[in-house]
Amino acid sequence: MDADVETMLRRLLSPLISYLMRRGLGYIALRDLLKKIYVEEALWRHATEETPTDSSISLVTGINRREVKRLRDDALQARASETRDPMAGVNMAARAVATWVSAPVFLDEAGEPRHLGTRGSDPEPNFESLLRAAKVDVRARTVIEELQRAGIVERDSDDKLCLLRAAFTPGTPKEKMLFLAANVSDHLRSALHNLNPDEVPFIERALFHNAINAGQLDALRPMISDMADKLLRRANEKLMESSLAGTDAPADDDGRPLKRLRLGVYYYETDADDRP
Repeated sequence: MDADVETMLRRLLSPLISYLMRRGLGYIALRDLLKKIYVEEALWRHATEETPTDSSISLVTGINRREVKRLRDDALQARASETRDPMAGVNMAARAVATWVSAPVFLDEAGEPRHLGTRGSDPEPNFESLLRAAKVDVRARTVIEELQRAGIVERDSDDKLCLLRAAFTPGTPKEKMLFLAANVSDHLRSALHNLNPDEVPFIERALFHNAINAGQLDALRPMISDMADKLLRRANEKLMESSLAGTDAPADDDGRPLKRLRLGVYYYETDADDRP
């Protein structure tokens, strides 16, 4: 293995391996999962081509043909038994909240999210119109229950929904792991894309300081969090104004396929002498 690649992988995998050991998951469990992922990625790479043979998959993955056949059969069975996306309800609730805090029609004169009625007879804007704007095609009651479960909304004295915070954050450990997987996966894809000198690079930046007074950081941390929140809210407003957040059309005006994006702002701190 190339020394630079090994150094990169050590830095990337160290925090993951540390977490897995704390969860009691050893090398064998990760090894077996890596075999599955290698085969799945090889199949995905050839998705638009003639069906690859077990030998060709073995060649690009380094896994023997007998294992490839078994893992390939397992992958097909898993795909056939797939049910609904485990993140579907969470994603719909998050999209509703993002629209609520960004679309002008759902904001009051002070720029704060309006309290929204939930009955079909309530004047617009109401929660039904919010779901239409967010392109959430499920019953309002289902989304409301998800938001209430997560502690994002509550009913006021007029029985209207009021938003308690401006972002949908995962509540259960399962949801937190799914959010982590989605965010870190796209962050890594962006960074790896930028290693290709022939591609137009994506925005992928980080601010770092190696020695900050702990008291000063205590004072600055809330301000940094507020700045990040304002950036994401403003970006979401511009995307909604440009109608780039829609997902119900097959292509845009010039025939190109729709795109998806993820803009992330992340924060981490530890002791200055802690290893990276």
